Amino acid sequence: MSNKTFLIALGGNIPTALGGPEATLRAGLETIAQREMRVVSQSRFYATPCFPKGAGPDYVNAAAVVQSALPEDRLIQELHAIEAEFGRAREQRWGQRTLDLDLLAAGDAVLPDLATYQSWRDLPLEEQKQQSPPQLILPHPRMQERAFVLVPLAEIAPDWCHPVLGKTVTEMLANLPQDDVAEVVPLMGN
Repeated sequence: MSNKTFLIALGGNIPTALGGPEATLRAGLETIAQREMRVVSQSRFYATPCFPKGAGPDYVNAAAVVQSALPEDRLIQELHAIEAEFGRAREQRWGQRTLDLDLLAAGDAVLPDLATYQSWRDLPLEEQKQQSPPQLILPHPRMQERAFVLVPLAEIAPDWCHPVLGKTVTEMLANLPQDDVAEVVPLMGN
């Protein structure tokens, strides 16, 4: 089985036994590399406002390019298992978390199909807060709206092209409000 390239967003905003979110993200990346995945590149760490605003402490975010022969459904299971090892409890949608590992994309795959992807992408914000998809949706339905995802991703995969929108990471980032982009600040010394 040949390796596929995956894009992953990392985040955290509450401490673990390892320390603050930066230490947890570093350990999360090390754990990914110990599974059936290889971290090809990773972004710097960024301080970002909590999303949605007021939901908790601010975040540390990053992105990684990973290669693996795992199918998408197994890879997401591995990412969820790693989150659980770091104390992530999936109790509240968009709640505080020790470690968040979001599978953003698997090459140019659109999963499970274009119609399902589009229905989740176009879901109104109030429904987004209440619902999560019963199956894996790729690319991530709202990655193009989130500076905390696109700024780190632009550092390591600027030319990745969204298979539905037909825009690169750089182009999607350029479409965001500059105020949102300015809120994503590289942490010193990383």
